[in-house]
Amino acid sequence: MSDDRLARATELWREAYRHQMQGDLEHAIALYRRSIEAHPTAEAHTFLGWTLSFQGRLDEATRECLRAIEVDPDFGNPYNDIGCYLMEQDKLDEAIPWLERAKRAPRYEPRHFPYLNLGRIHLRRSRWWEALSEFEGAVREAPQDEGARRALHSLRARLN
Repeated sequence: MSDDRLARATELWREAYRHQMQGDLEHAIALYRRSIEAHPTAEAHTFLGWTLSFQGRLDEATRECLRAIEVDPDFGNPYNDIGCYLMEQDKLDEAIPWLERAKRAPRYEPRHFPYLNLGRIHLRRSRWWEALSEFEGAVREAPQDEGARRALHSLRARLN
């Protein structure tokens, strides 16, 4: 029974994601909630939060990420997302520990995102060398990522 519920939850989660990517946020939210009802997963809570954030509902998005962490503390995405929501609210000091936790999470893709976000925080604070270190970490984690490489090269050029 539990395997059937998980399979159904996963199917609903994938359908919700498709709707989210097509911009049908209300339908995506409903499907993520149905997925969670079928079988709570860290992914469904995190992606529900992400969808809510597109509507500016950052407190609700954060609550969903906290639920995701309760379900699976090894899943790194909700830590990064909470950090991003705090950054959007200009709560940079509060964002940093969440992003650091995302970097250490055993199960997380895309692993370079928290490095980029920490780098952006350091840039906003004119902490160039800390930003450089984070952007270097992002490129180490995802050498193929054009955005990470661009951020690193741009900062290196400014420092030269």
